[in-house]
Amino acid sequence: MFRKASRWIFVLMFVLTLPRPQAYAQQQPAPVFKDTTVLPEGPIGTRIKSVIDIVNSGNVDRLKRFLNEEFAKEFREAVPLDDYISMALGFLWDTGGVDFYSVRTYMPDRSGTTVVIVKDRNLGGWWGISFRFGEAPKFLVAGLEMNPAGPPVGLSEPPLSEKEAIDEIRALVSGLHKKDWLTGTVLIAKGPEVLLTDFGGEANKGDHALINIDTKFNLGSMNKMFTATAIARLVEAGKLSFDDPISKWIDETWLPKTVTDKITIRHLMTHTSGLGSYFNKTYINSSRALFRKLDDYKPLIKDDRPAFTPGEKFQYSNTGLFLLGVVIEKVTGEDYFDYIRKTIYALAGMTNSDCYEMDYPVENLAIGYSLDWKSPYKWQNNLYKHVIKGGPAGGGFSTVKDLRKFALALLSGKFVSKATLEMMWTDFKGANYGYGFQVSQGPAGKVVGHSGGFEGINSQLDIYLDSGYIVAVMSNYDMGASPLANRIGRALARVKAK
Repeated sequence: MFRKASRWIFVLMFVLTLPRPQAYAQQQPAPVFKDTTVLPEGPIGTRIKSVIDIVNSGNVDRLKRFLNEEFAKEFREAVPLDDYISMALGFLWDTGGVDFYSVRTYMPDRSGTTVVIVKDRNLGGWWGISFRFGEAPKFLVAGLEMNPAGPPVGLSEPPLSEKEAIDEIRALVSGLHKKDWLTGTVLIAKGPEVLLTDFGGEANKGDHALINIDTKFNLGSMNKMFTATAIARLVEAGKLSFDDPISKWIDETWLPKTVTDKITIRHLMTHTSGLGSYFNKTYINSSRALFRKLDDYKPLIKDDRPAFTPGEKFQYSNTGLFLLGVVIEKVTGEDYFDYIRKTIYALAGMTNSDCYEMDYPVENLAIGYSLDWKSPYKWQNNLYKHVIKGGPAGGGFSTVKDLRKFALALLSGKFVSKATLEMMWTDFKGANYGYGFQVSQGPAGKVVGHSGGFEGINSQLDIYLDSGYIVAVMSNYDMGASPLANRIGRALARVKAK
C-alpha cells in the first residue's frame, strides 16, 4: 500500500479501471501502432464521444444517467454505481479533463478492443481509453479501461535552455496551484544550485494551516531508500552479507525457519523474496495504535509466505523491506529508528525527517486528504487509514529540502562507496528496481530514486545521474506529486546540452 499504486484495480471487460500514471513503469518493447485522428462514424463514435463528454462534465446526475443507459447490464452491475462515479470523478480530478486526439490501431491487431488516445489538460500527458462494445445495433459499453499511453509517433517538443525549462515548470506549477490540483512543495536543483522551489495549499484543512517550503509530508514508500542504504553501510562495514540467509538474523517469532532459510538479504533488498505486504486483513481490522515498534508488526507478518521460489522474479514487497529493519536491529543491537536517525538523517543533515507518531502534535506537518464526492466537506483525511508511525518500508516524513540533502549525501559518497551505489542503482530483474531504489532509463538519461503513495499521500525523489538534476515533489493529495515529477522530467529532458 505504500507503493505508488493506482487508486482502482478491477478486471477489464467487467470493471471500469482508472489507474494512475506510474512514475517508474516496467520497460516494455515499444508497440507498433497507427493513429487516426477522427472518430469512427455511427454509434461507436457516438459512444466514445459520450464517455469523454460525460467524464469531462463532472456532473453526478449525468454520470448516473449515462451509466444506466449506455453501459451493458453485466458491466454496469459488476461494480456499485457510487464506485463508478468515484472513479470517473477521480479521473477528472487527475487529468483536469481530456481531449480526443486519435483512434489507435496496433499491429498486431487487438481484436475486439477500440483504443482511443486522449490528452489531459493538467499536465499534457497521454491516456489510452480502451473500449469494448456490445452487439449491434446499440453497441453498449461492455468494457472500459483507462491507462497512461505513449505519445503519437513523430510528435516532438522543441529543445529548451535550462532557464526556459525552469520557467515552463514554474508556470505549470503556478497553474496547478490555482486549480488546487497541487497542494505541496516542489524543489529542483542541479549540483549545489537550487533552481526552483515552490509551495502552496493547506497542510490542515480543518484550520486552514498553510503549507510552506519546510512543511513535512508523508514519504510513503520512500523510507525504503533509507533502510536499504543503512543495510548497504552494514555490508560495507563487514557486519553482514547480501547473501546471508535472513534466518541468521530473524527468529521464528517472525517467520518459520523453513521460510527464512531460503530468503537472503539480497532478496529482501530487490523485492525478489516472494513475500507480500503486511497491509492485510489483520491490519485493516486492528487499531493503528498497536503498531509503533517493529516487534509490534509480528502478528501482521507471521503468516506471510513466499508466492514463488525466492530469487525467481520481482514482486514488490512491503513485508520484505520491513524485515530489513528487523535485521538492522539484530545486527546493531540498536532501535531501528534511532539507528536511521544517526546513520542517515544526521549524516546527511536532514533535520526535518523522522517517523513521527501521528497521535502527537508535530510542528508543520501535513495531514493527507482524498477526494470524497459524497461528503459536504469534499475531502476525507487519512488519519484512520494510515499507520500511526512509519517504519522501514515507509510512512515516515520529510521535506523537499531534506530529500535534496539525502540525494547529495548519496552522490558525494557519505553513505556508501561508488561501487556499492552502482550496484544498488542497477536494474536487478528488469522491473526498473535495484536495491531499495527505483531505476529508470529515458529521454533524460538514467534516473534513480523512489516514490511513495497511499490515500492522501504522494511524494517522489528523482536523481538524474547523467544531467545532475535533483527533483523532489511532495503532496498531501492522492498522487499529487508523481505525475508532476514525471512532467518535470519531460521538460528537463528537453534541455539542450551545452
